[in-house]
Amino acid sequence: MLLYTVPAVLSVLVVVLVELLWLRTGVFRTARYWLAMLIVLGFQVPVDGWLTKLSDPIVLYEEAEMTGVRFPWDIPVEDFAFGFGMVTLTMLVWLRLGEREDRRARTPSLQETP
Repeated sequence: MLLYTVPAVLSVLVVVLVELLWLRTGVFRTARYWLAMLIVLGFQVPVDGWLTKLSDPIVLYEEAEMTGVRFPWDIPVEDFAFGFGMVTLTMLVWLRLGEREDRRARTPSLQETP
C-alpha cells in the first residue's frame, strides 16, 4: 500500500497548499529559499546516503511500502519528499512568526499612545 510513499507525497502537497492558500509568504519566489534548499540537499545527500546504503544500511525500510526508487546512491526518493516538507514548513512558520513580530513592533501599544 506504499505506507511510506503516500505520506511523503502528501507532506509535499500539504506544505505547498499551506503556503499557497493560507500563509502566502511568497517564499517559493525567493532565491534565498532555493539556495537554502540546495544547502539542505548538500548535507542530506551524504548523510542519508550513508544511513541508507544497501551494502550496510543503518536505517532499514520495508521495501513493499515504498516505490523502490533510490537516487542518488541508495537514498529512497521518499526521504527527499519528507525533507522538503519538514524544512519548508519550518521556514514558513518561522517567516510567519517573524511577520507577526514585525507587525507588533510597528503597532503602538495602548500605553504609548498620548
